Amino acid sequence: MKTADLIDDHAKDLTLVHLPFCRFGTQTQFAALVQTVKCFEDNTEIRAQLETAGNGRVLVVDGGGSTRIALLGDMLAGLAIQNGWAGLILNAAIRDSAEIDDMETLVFALGTSPVKSAKEGWGKVGQKIGFGGVTFEPGDWVYGDADGVLHSKKQLV
Repeated sequence: MKTADLIDDHAKDLTLVHLPFCRFGTQTQFAALVQTVKCFEDNTEIRAQLETAGNGRVLVVDGGGSTRIALLGDMLAGLAIQNGWAGLILNAAIRDSAEIDDMETLVFALGTSPVKSAKEGWGKVGQKIGFGGVTFEPGDWVYGDADGVLHSKKQLV
């Protein structure tokens, strides 16, 4: 179901993730459970999550809004696909954007940067995070397509 139709039918249960996202990947939409990572310019915990079975979930990453450093590249996007993640939402930048745009995934990010992230192990997994006017927790639902990203505390479709 399209996000425009979802918000028309379920406005009281949905919140727009209000950020100027760029969209990458060949997949056109997702409706999935959330897993969270909070990190800043270090993608160690993102990699750790993407190495596990995604089971159709979306990894929602609060990267502090940094577009100076990329938190996802084509190798991690490939790992996400291989392990069954439906996609990613990053309050941060990505790199290898042309390659990711050709991959069978759906990634929302603030933009791009060629600079790779630190690998110091900074970050936390599975906690409450917030950006774009939304608070995300593991087990919440996200819906994304060409029109944007919506958040809900419950499954709607």
